[in-house]
Amino acid sequence: MERATVKIHGIVQGVGFRPFIHKLVREYRLSGYIKNTSSGVELELEGERPELERFVADVPLRAPKLALIERVETEFSPELRHFQGFEIQKSRTEELRNTLVSPDVGLCEDCRRELLDPADRRYRYPFINCTNCGPRFTIIKDLPYDRALTSMSGFPMCPDCDREYHDIENRRYHAQPDCCPVCGPRVFYLDAEGRELPGDAIGLAREALKQGKIVAVKGLGGMHLACRCDDPTIARTLRRRKQRDEKPFAIMCRNTACAEKLCVVSEGERAVLESFHKPIVLLRKREPGLEHLSENGFLGVMLPYTPLHVLLFGEDIDALVMTSANLSDTPIMFKNAEALEKLHGIADGFLLHDREIQTRCDDSLCWVLDGKEYFARRSRGYVPFPLQTGRPLRPILACGAEQKASFCLSRGESVFAVQHIGDLKNAETFAHYEAQIRHFERLFDIRPAALVCDKHPDYLSTAYAQERGAREKLPVIAVQHHHAHLAACLADNGLEGPAIGLVWDGTGYGDDGTTWGGECLIGDLRGYERFGSIRPIPLIGGDRATKELDRVAFALLREAGLDASAVPGAALYEKMLAAGLNCPLSSGMGRLFDGVAAILGIKTLASYEGQGAVLLEAAATETEASYPFALEGSPLRFDWRPTIRALAEDRDRGLPTGEIAGRFHNTLVAMAAETCRAAREKTKINDVALSGGTFQNMILMRALPAALEKEGFRVLRHRRVSPNDEGLSLGQLMIAEALLEEREHVSGGSAQAD
Repeated sequence: MERATVKIHGIVQGVGFRPFIHKLVREYRLSGYIKNTSSGVELELEGERPELERFVADVPLRAPKLALIERVETEFSPELRHFQGFEIQKSRTEELRNTLVSPDVGLCEDCRRELLDPADRRYRYPFINCTNCGPRFTIIKDLPYDRALTSMSGFPMCPDCDREYHDIENRRYHAQPDCCPVCGPRVFYLDAEGRELPGDAIGLAREALKQGKIVAVKGLGGMHLACRCDDPTIARTLRRRKQRDEKPFAIMCRNTACAEKLCVVSEGERAVLESFHKPIVLLRKREPGLEHLSENGFLGVMLPYTPLHVLLFGEDIDALVMTSANLSDTPIMFKNAEALEKLHGIADGFLLHDREIQTRCDDSLCWVLDGKEYFARRSRGYVPFPLQTGRPLRPILACGAEQKASFCLSRGESVFAVQHIGDLKNAETFAHYEAQIRHFERLFDIRPAALVCDKHPDYLSTAYAQERGAREKLPVIAVQHHHAHLAACLADNGLEGPAIGLVWDGTGYGDDGTTWGGECLIGDLRGYERFGSIRPIPLIGGDRATKELDRVAFALLREAGLDASAVPGAALYEKMLAAGLNCPLSSGMGRLFDGVAAILGIKTLASYEGQGAVLLEAAATETEASYPFALEGSPLRFDWRPTIRALAEDRDRGLPTGEIAGRFHNTLVAMAAETCRAAREKTKINDVALSGGTFQNMILMRALPAALEKEGFRVLRHRRVSPNDEGLSLGQLMIAEALLEEREHVSGGSAQAD
């Protein structure tokens, strides 16, 4: 007989891990105890050495599906404590906390079955949950993950729930949010003036929705605004009230069959839709239309992920608009009082509850490529699930960029990427950004030894890093925007480079002080060379050109030697260009898409970021043809002037807009492939990494990898973080780690940074 001390690190709290261990211990006939610690869980077990070893080997093989075992440490000792049976002991708080936290988990089938069973004591109870589903990240105040440190602390368990909680055979054994109608949170319905109405709250909300009203619905990580989506008039009313004229709405469908009435759903998309993550999946519309929901070819669809959602839909509502409740690019609302105040005049009713949300968390948003998620937004259901790097990292805070702001924190071999924050355009979003940094640092007990930020001098995230670095005397490393994108894609694939990086987006501060965005870089985590780019485009009026797309159209036509006098505002634009008045140069691929969308009359005034590019993609039809282009100079520049001339000629001779848009996409694919061939010829590098917001274009993401693979390249794309600026902080962090490691090696001591 021997005693084994086993420490298991990872996501092992709130996922049914201790009950699993208890049952496994009984199967192996061992004795001892288990307890949560701030580092994970700790066991002491006594038994024969071979049985103990088999038990330890069996744990990761049979662990609950929601668990993530990061590391197992085992020590054996001949000194016995003569345990009698097995017990779950009280949690212990340690000085250094290394535990991981589970994301929120969509309603499991067992709970769904009980929810709809009239004989079950939780019949139609909207907060039903168990160890396999329910709130996690959004209700945690602190670690270890015990009820007292969650939003459930104010709801003492009734005797029935307490018995379940302590019954090893029960699915709710040690489920911290366990509750029922007797002891748990309650849901209530308020009218437009905030007055609670008597009766069945969910029934009142259902009736309001059927009548065409707009209802604010409190979910796991914040509020949604919901309404019928089968009546364009109702959706337009919501758009008017929310001041969201054209940006697509997400919808929630009762089940996959209802989603298939509106969209084409592949097997891979079905699997992601129905997974416990329950993200919004961008699906192809079955037929053109539904412009009141989405003006492009995709519709963002999710399935009910809480019991409240299931009850709201019932058996007779197929689909609802379910859009985040926020105003003017501010963060999603998550507090009852805030919703009642700020949604007054927008919502006709409020379906709320009294379980507090500790951390706001938007819905995740993705496409499905090769059967896997391809994120536009990584948030609920995935965060704070860590990204494993396979190498030890020092504690670093990477502060991200400005648009689609994000940050990453590292500890051990894990990188913790924050949930969706939004654009750092206003005080509310920046306050949310700072609060989440503090929350993550406290939750995961990370004290950064270095900070890393974008080189752009005017980003609020850069200012935050510089101010904090000075205040706390921490090294601050500034990283070029597109190098960070390249590094993010490498890290997302578990690589360090070198690679050829096609980094295409709208804007990023270049090393020469101009705006970059259509880049071919050759590099690794330690550095890069700008091998290729696109011919710079004058942005008439600076940032105004990102919204008033005619300004870009005029510049493209004029630079291509074509008559641009028909463009509205042409006389003014000509004067500004001739005088060089507020016409900065940009090599942003996003701007090229904007200009082409305006030339083709698809979009001239953008109401949200990337609208021109989104609609140009939506307009494109399948074709084999492409346009001429030139590659010249060093760095190798894509000269788009021949493309614009041919494109404008096709427009003038009446070629269908969809055909022209398709040819434009094919031209970019051909240009990218030729650029990569030239880069490989120079460097012998065969890996091509695709990153940047432009690679949210699904035409490019299907055609370009196929073209490159046909040429013998290995194509790397994002898999765990977004290709847009939200994923950029991962690259910043990995670059900082590599540079600090290199400086330590050179100096033979601790690394410093400017």
